[in-house]
Amino acid sequence: MRSRHAAFPLFAVLSWGVMFPVLASALTRVDALNLTTARYVLAAAVLLALLLAREGLAALRAGRRRTELVLLGVVGFAGFNVLTNLALGHAAPQQIALFAATTPLVTQLVRWARDGVRPQPALLGLSLVALVGVGLVITRGRLDGLGQFGPGGLLMIGAVVSWAVYTHGAGRFPEYSPLRYTTLTAVAGTLAMLAASAVADVAGLQHAPAAADLVAVAPQLAYAVLVAAVLAVLAWNTGVRRLGAADAALFMNLVPVTTFLVQTLRGYRPGAVELAGAALTIAALVAANLATRTRKPSAARPATAVIDRPAVVDPVAVIAR
Repeated sequence: MRSRHAAFPLFAVLSWGVMFPVLASALTRVDALNLTTARYVLAAAVLLALLLAREGLAALRAGRRRTELVLLGVVGFAGFNVLTNLALGHAAPQQIALFAATTPLVTQLVRWARDGVRPQPALLGLSLVALVGVGLVITRGRLDGLGQFGPGGLLMIGAVVSWAVYTHGAGRFPEYSPLRYTTLTAVAGTLAMLAASAVADVAGLQHAPAAADLVAVAPQLAYAVLVAAVLAVLAWNTGVRRLGAADAALFMNLVPVTTFLVQTLRGYRPGAVELAGAALTIAALVAANLATRTRKPSAARPATAVIDRPAVVDPVAVIAR
């Protein structure tokens, strides 16, 4: 039975691992902000239709929590996805995937900052080991490769922190279904992206895509919307509910593995140092997730402090999210 439940998070993380190379190929025709906006206009429409069909119009009423949902949507969906797509213009997909896979660890640090729930020392140490592994992949073990960290790495740090804040915020809405929380925040984030895209187009910072450009990237958009932003998110939430957050989180470590495999099939040949760095990062993330799963929460800990799972992980979705 559990093996059947495991198919849900497995499908989600494999979908997200493939997504990074898919989106990178689309950036050759459409600017990062416009691509992200187009993707989430479609995804938000699908999610909104699903929410209305399942929970009705009442699910759209946020009441006094509207402001908080809007802020989380802007930080999570707009912040994470825009920064990730911008980072893909400066770094290889396999590097971006490794950064995205650190989201569960960064979420623990956000909980520490906001709730005072201090992670285990082992977790902090493993976080540093994971970052060393990312550094090896980016620099390929050469000091002169530090310059490659540059904009792409900085953008991904911002993206991961944004998604960690969004993930932490999900624990503040236990009365919301995952679909409701996802949809309301996705709509808010999409509206923010639409506004930012319009300003950037008018200011000449980017160019509105022509119809031919959108047609050219239609396959990538279809995958990113239907598979990575809708089906994968719903599969992830189902897996979290059936397996538990700790067990489902372990699957996130397959995201960079999948991306590396896709890039290798496309002709990329990673060096020994890159492979070692990727293995070091993945091993540290697995160990950190195991350490988190086996930790026994204190009886005195506030109820909101023990909620560490994302309502959705879309690395563009853990990733996406």
